[in-house]
Amino acid sequence: MFYRTLMESIIKFIMQKSIRLVSGLYLKLTLLTGVIGLVLRIILLFNEQTTSLSFSFGEWCKIFLLGAVNDFCVAMVAFIFLWLFMLSVSRIKYKKPWGHIFLALLVATFCYVAFFNTIFDEYGSIAPQIALYVLGYWAGSFALRLFLPEFRNLWTKVWFTISIFIYVNVIIFNGISEYFFWSEFGVRYNFIAVDYLVYTNEVVGNIMESYPVVPITLGIVVVTLLVTWYCFRSELAQTEYLKDWRWKVVIGPAYIIVLSAAIGLLNFNTRFQNSPNVYVNELQANGLYKFYDAFVNNSLDYKQFYLTYPEAEAFVHKIYQSTGDNLHTVHAEGKEICRNIVLITMESMSASYMERFGNTEKITPVLDSLYKLGLAFNRVYATGNRTVRGLEAVTLSLPPCPGQSLIKRPNTAGMHSTGALLRDKGYKVTYFYGGNSYFDNMKTFFSSNGYEIIDQKNYKPEEITFANIWGVCDEDIYRKVIRTLNRDTRNNKPFFAHVMTGSNHRPFTYPTGRIRIPKDSKSRAGGVLYSDYSLGRFFEEASKQSWFGNTIFLITADHCASSAGSTEIPLQKYHIPAVIIAPGLVEPKEIDGIVSQIDLMPTLLSLLNMSYDSYFYGRSIFDPAYINRAFIATYQDLGYLEGDTFTILSPVRRFKQYRVVPTKENPHHLETMERKDTEQIKRAIGYYQSSCK
Repeated sequence: MFYRTLMESIIKFIMQKSIRLVSGLYLKLTLLTGVIGLVLRIILLFNEQTTSLSFSFGEWCKIFLLGAVNDFCVAMVAFIFLWLFMLSVSRIKYKKPWGHIFLALLVATFCYVAFFNTIFDEYGSIAPQIALYVLGYWAGSFALRLFLPEFRNLWTKVWFTISIFIYVNVIIFNGISEYFFWSEFGVRYNFIAVDYLVYTNEVVGNIMESYPVVPITLGIVVVTLLVTWYCFRSELAQTEYLKDWRWKVVIGPAYIIVLSAAIGLLNFNTRFQNSPNVYVNELQANGLYKFYDAFVNNSLDYKQFYLTYPEAEAFVHKIYQSTGDNLHTVHAEGKEICRNIVLITMESMSASYMERFGNTEKITPVLDSLYKLGLAFNRVYATGNRTVRGLEAVTLSLPPCPGQSLIKRPNTAGMHSTGALLRDKGYKVTYFYGGNSYFDNMKTFFSSNGYEIIDQKNYKPEEITFANIWGVCDEDIYRKVIRTLNRDTRNNKPFFAHVMTGSNHRPFTYPTGRIRIPKDSKSRAGGVLYSDYSLGRFFEEASKQSWFGNTIFLITADHCASSAGSTEIPLQKYHIPAVIIAPGLVEPKEIDGIVSQIDLMPTLLSLLNMSYDSYFYGRSIFDPAYINRAFIATYQDLGYLEGDTFTILSPVRRFKQYRVVPTKENPHHLETMERKDTEQIKRAIGYYQSSCK
């Protein structure tokens, strides 16, 4: 009886210690988050970017009271990672047979990744090495703890300490990072911060040149060490209490309930962030939640962050003779020509890979030969640097907006797409993709804008000769296109087929024996050559089909292979090929003027004498009112090229202008303009302000 009572007392003591340890840890981290958030709000109030402090009493309450609630909710959500680590601390996983089973699974997984072809190999780069290091460490450290029990307490204490250090470091680092971000942009994190994750090299270089990074980093590390030791040293000495499973049964369900409430409250509080005073909205918000929200919503408000022009709408209506949302009628002379249309957007096919534009590797013989057979564009510029940007340009014929492509945004159904236009004219409209179209929201976008989708799920096993992580190879895509179009022609309806290729993408793998570059080289040159080879096979097979002679083809790229450069938008990294081929309709001709990617489909439609109501900003190059210009953008910088002047609009209402000064090495070389072209600045603002709504 005494022994039983003693054991119950010990268990109760451990339970109390365990619950006190976990709850105390959360409260301290939450308090630290709240203190940093409060101090940051006070500092931001007096930042030079905060130009107005004329807040009402209710607005002050929003800033500090709702702000504190938002901080505490984010702390609750962020605690999940530490909570999961603490759940993993136990004695049971080392007992027989569980310990040996778990170790066997880890070793088997490590061997599988080390000696077999896995998803990590398909993606390429350093992904396989990272996976091996992580699995190797995990298996090795677990074996050490399994067979040498004396290491278990040390391992738990070390990783518990590292975890708390990381939490404290993130809280402090985020506060300082938000201060610098506000100092530059006058807001909490937005899509520009998300953009920084995309352009890591450029951003890190800019930060290294702009701020004393080393002293700041050392300061953060020292402060983190001091705060961790001073505030959490008692918790670090009690890791033994985490091993008992009983506290997990009690705290686990309670944490899940509170976590759900915190997430709901964060979402609910966003409705209070719609004040006309932007500073009130931004100051009450939590930066990390704003970062998440920007990542999900993928947009930047043009009027809030960019230069505006009072006559922007009037400017656009004058240019296009339009009304409303740039609604205008495109009139064609002569009878409409009913031809099938095949649009091919080749993955990452930079113009710089072509012999026509100076490349000596002979990796685009097919594309170079096709350039001699049709309407060949020598100066076409992609609107962006991602596949969805290129698809947006040829589908919606709109200038790019800041933030993510319209294709990846919600509520884009029923837009005025080329597919919808052609479907209304009786065309069978299909989008072909070799991978899973859920990627980048393609399925939702195209299916809700007039397209039938054929992707990897529509391929029978016998139709796939080779595939990698991105889907089937280009040859398989083209064969599927031909089979589908042969079927569609039996309905006596014209077809519009938009084909998106994928083989010229990392890991650059393709079937054996097709080209001179071995498939295991996984090189960009191999990806380009195989993509070009597949295009040649497609035209060879298509020319044998009954519909070929009554079809017009547009071959272009979605974007270039690289977009990094010495300026915000290096023009040479946006130069793409484009050629329109139509046997018996389009005579071979070179187009030397500047053309935007958004002009390609309107030009093709004009060759078919199509009249239609248009919301497009793209225009046919044969339109008498056509102006040689191009729209080129990153996620935040909006470029407008006209003549030899390149204007770039940037957040916080900044702009730069460059003069295109060709050199022998770079025909797109840019030099900063000292004397600004104000008329072109107005035109750039007019186009972007009107289209980015």
